[in-house]
Formats: sequence, C-alpha cells, structure tokens
Amino acid sequence: MAQRQPAGETMGRLVDSTAFVRVLGSRSRASTSHFAVHHLPERPSGRPGRSQASAAADLSTTLGTVGEGPVDDLSAPAFRQIGAVVPKRHARRAVTRSLIKRQIYAASGRHAEALAHGLWVVRLRAPFDRAQFPSAASAALRRVARAELEALFTAAASAA
Repeated sequence: MAQRQPAGETMGRLVDSTAFVRVLGSRSRASTSHFAVHHLPERPSGRPGRSQASAAADLSTTLGTVGEGPVDDLSAPAFRQIGAVVPKRHARRAVTRSLIKRQIYAASGRHAEALAHGLWVVRLRAPFDRAQFPSAASAALRRVARAELEALFTAAASAA
C-alpha cells in the first residue's frame, strides 16, 4: 500500500510492491557506475484490489452533487514518491545497505523540487569495491555514494 505524502515533506516513500515492479519495468532515466534511477509519471495504484468505483466513493463529492464529476482527480500525478532497491548481492552487509538507502533518500530530498512528479526508484546496480571500502559504513563510502547520487539526480532532473 502506498503511503500518503506528509504535508511537510516534498518526497514521500514508495512502499507498494506493485508500484516498484511497474517503475523498475520502465527504462532507466539516468545511471552512474553504481546507481540507476527509474521514473514513471503517474500515481501509485492505491490500495491493492481497489476499483476506481470504490476509490471514487471515498471522495468528498459524488456524481449526484453540484459539478460534472469528482473534485479529486485520481489520474493526475500530484506528488513525488521515491523508493530504493539495494540488493544483498551488491551490498552484503546490512550496515552498508542502510547507509546507501539513507544516502538515496537524503539526495532525493535535496533534489525533490527539480524532479518531475510521479514515482521514482533508485537501484544499486553494481557493488562498491570492498578492497577500496573495507569498513561497512565508512565516511569514504558515504562521500562517494553521496557524490554519485548527486550526479545521478542532477542528470535525472535534466532529462525531464
């Protein structure tokens, strides 16, 4: 189920597994040596198994009231959601996976205003060299991941 975006944040978290599959099925918008970003300019599908009729029943207006149709347009993307995919085969240690996910969410927050509305997924596509970064959560790994994610989101924003 997709979470509603809080009022104070500019980028919500994507948690719906079907939305992840749909976004990852699209072509990547930008990539670096370790990361790829995918984007779909649409809203998440809502609760699994919900039809458009039941979604329309939850709206503040009905078809019998004043106006032509529902006030809320369910098809228009009105927000951004971000998801992160960090597979265990590319980051064996949980500490490293957590560090990379935190860097992904932080970078997406910094670039949220420049990114198009819709669903975004950042995927770790290659492992970081363990010989170069022996510590699971080193400051060097954090710096390299942050710099690469900054370049990735800059390229993704300009590709729109």
